[in-house]
Amino acid sequence: MIRFRFALTPLRQVSPWGHEDRQLHWFGLTDGWYWIELADHELLRYSPETLQKYRSDHPAVQHPYVGYYVARLWEDINAMTPTVLEPVPSDLLDFVGSDPSAWRPVESDAASVAAVWHNEHALDLGYILQPPRIRAWRTVSDDLDTVTVTWQHADDGDIRFVADPAGQVIVPAASFRTAVRQLDHELLISMERRIRVLERTGPPDGVQFDLQAVRAEHANRGESLAQWLHREPATDWAVVRVGAEELLAACGPVT
Repeated sequence: MIRFRFALTPLRQVSPWGHEDRQLHWFGLTDGWYWIELADHELLRYSPETLQKYRSDHPAVQHPYVGYYVARLWEDINAMTPTVLEPVPSDLLDFVGSDPSAWRPVESDAASVAAVWHNEHALDLGYILQPPRIRAWRTVSDDLDTVTVTWQHADDGDIRFVADPAGQVIVPAASFRTAVRQLDHELLISMERRIRVLERTGPPDGVQFDLQAVRAEHANRGESLAQWLHREPATDWAVVRVGAEELLAACGPVT
């Protein structure tokens, strides 16, 4: 019901970083494109009209999905997963599902803590133009253990995606956890293969490539998800509740 999908740019087409000192490194080698399969939806897939416009302006655009370094998606998914997998108390479900644009400004420490907690359930996509807002949180009851994934696209600007302007899909928490592990496994396997090719062929002429450093980074990144999954969010529920009440209470009309 949920998969984080990606493909890597062919190795010979990966652009080195830098101008005078051109380099290939682990992060840069993850150049590619990615999207999210969520039930019958594809998130981060651009509309045909958007693709046509940007293919005219940027001939390098070859695929209908977000093109960037896959490591960025992988890092951000790993980082948000501990928060997503922390069950949200039932009395905070209205708040975690609320739209910050409906809040009215509240200046208090509790409101700031609650707003940060709310935002930690969002996937960071601020590096792309007019990004959708994709959020996720877990709900646990006597007979259900699920993760709710929501998305909302910007209603202004000229970039459009094929998914509905806004939507919500509820998946088993186990499916979300499996999808995170699959992304981790598939990216690390793909990068292992890529590094082995460079071990055999060496980098392109004029490009620096520190194999020992890349190997060390690859090994370190191989432990990243496990480290994140052992992290327990230090959520102060009492403060979040106070802040949520302040922010939601401020949604009414001005008197």
